Amino acid sequence: MIEIPAQKPYALFKVLIIDGQALVHTVIRSALLDMGIKHVQSAYDAYHALNLCEETQFDMVLIAFDVKSDKDGFNLLEELKFKDYITKTTSVVFLSADTSKGLVNCVVELEPTDFWVKPLDQSKVRKRLQQILLIEKKLYALKYCFDQKEYPTVIYYAERQLKDASLSHYHPHINRLIGRSLFNLAEYQDAYDFYLQLSAEYTYAWVQIGLAASLLKLDRIKEANKLADVLLAREDTRFATYDLLADYHIGKEEFQIGYDIIKQATELAPRSIERNKKSWNLARLNHDRTGQYIATKNMAKYAKNSIHDSPSLTINIIRASIDLATSKSEAEATKLLELAAKTIDKLHAEYSTASELTEQLHVIQARILNLKNQKKAAEAIMQKHVKVKIEPAFEDTLDKIKAFHEVGLWEKSMDLLDTLKTDFTHDSFTGKVLAEYLEQESKERRHIHYTPKELGEMASIHYKNKRFKPAYNLLYQASQLSPYSRNISLSLLKVLVKLAENNPLEYEENEQAIACLTMLETEKLTDTQQKNLTEYTKSFEQLGLLQE
Repeated sequence: MIEIPAQKPYALFKVLIIDGQALVHTVIRSALLDMGIKHVQSAYDAYHALNLCEETQFDMVLIAFDVKSDKDGFNLLEELKFKDYITKTTSVVFLSADTSKGLVNCVVELEPTDFWVKPLDQSKVRKRLQQILLIEKKLYALKYCFDQKEYPTVIYYAERQLKDASLSHYHPHINRLIGRSLFNLAEYQDAYDFYLQLSAEYTYAWVQIGLAASLLKLDRIKEANKLADVLLAREDTRFATYDLLADYHIGKEEFQIGYDIIKQATELAPRSIERNKKSWNLARLNHDRTGQYIATKNMAKYAKNSIHDSPSLTINIIRASIDLATSKSEAEATKLLELAAKTIDKLHAEYSTASELTEQLHVIQARILNLKNQKKAAEAIMQKHVKVKIEPAFEDTLDKIKAFHEVGLWEKSMDLLDTLKTDFTHDSFTGKVLAEYLEQESKERRHIHYTPKELGEMASIHYKNKRFKPAYNLLYQASQLSPYSRNISLSLLKVLVKLAENNPLEYEENEQAIACLTMLETEKLTDTQQKNLTEYTKSFEQLGLLQE
């Protein structure tokens, strides 16, 4: 049995209050002193708070959202946890006058001990503090063992404490640790039976989430989906349920379903960097270039001044805007490239390390020149300044592969892609998605040598010369690379109408027409695009087509 050190008496507890308002410090400090806790320190901004945490391991941290700093309380709490200044045995109270759903949802996911709405009432503060400390005292041994990953010991102590009638008020906390321990031991049937028994007694969110997670691990998908429908309607279970379902479908290689689920969750709670990263990776796997661009912008926006902030996030926005531009019209692509140029200027202005990103910026420059139809200049940059070698960062290597391919150096692109596939490991959620993406990239790049924009331009030349079948073949390739492109789908319909006027459409062509119409029905179109869509639909109807 693991040896558990004695718990520190409350009189020796070290508490840190992080808030930009002096009155908040006064109210909380007074309540703590009344309880005999004298080791209390204050920080009015994130910088000071981080310095104090470097010097002292605090037993309790109270942190406000509106910290006076370049870093808000959410980002600061995330950083404190990331740096292990806050552990599972640290009591954490989050303070905020802002109770908007987006913020509350994101804070809850960081699992603070309690959430207090400002302004604070001194009598209520003391009562809440007493309750928190009492719970921490009762659950100390369990939490310590859980921190040490001694899950069988957690279950042993927990089952003993459940027999103690004096601890009945804390049974939900104890049961929660049992359920998590069973899950961590991969005892999924035992976990299901345990959560099912608890669900007859408790309505807590964690019980229902545990039940759903167990059903998914046992592959009882019908029961899990039925329960998920209920949990997605609940504010307190919605996001955990989205994550469970997404992970399940990714595990089954149902990537489009997983992506749709993650997108819904990200729209409701956009501050989660991890969920935005999942959305980004799934977007590119599903050829959703707009979704990819939005996810990279969200990541950079919400990582600002956080532990996640880095120039690579800004570079990824530029890369995603270039990817998006390859599937857009000339006018739309020009706007995106102008934004990319401004973002590059911003990168140089904000990061002193930008000068160290020379090769990555050369790759970006080559891709931009290629989009501007300056292929020789783009190829010259790739030949002179970019090495055919794997980079430590996955995204840096991937962008090289795209650039070599786009300028026509296909052999170099494929050699690099094959090496990346060989070296890549994929045990995690992200790894599994990226491994599938690399496999997809490998297949597509071997058979399709041009960007969607270039394929569209070549198809336009064939169309003008009434070579409708070659035009269709090129646009079909473009649609494989960019299935969400309104312009490509409309161009396909235009060509298919011409093909149908001469000969009956083949089965695959008819299916492609249906796919384009189905996608465009849910898209927001310009007046001109809507007019063209109506015209093509009418033509198909007059020809008696689109019958499934």
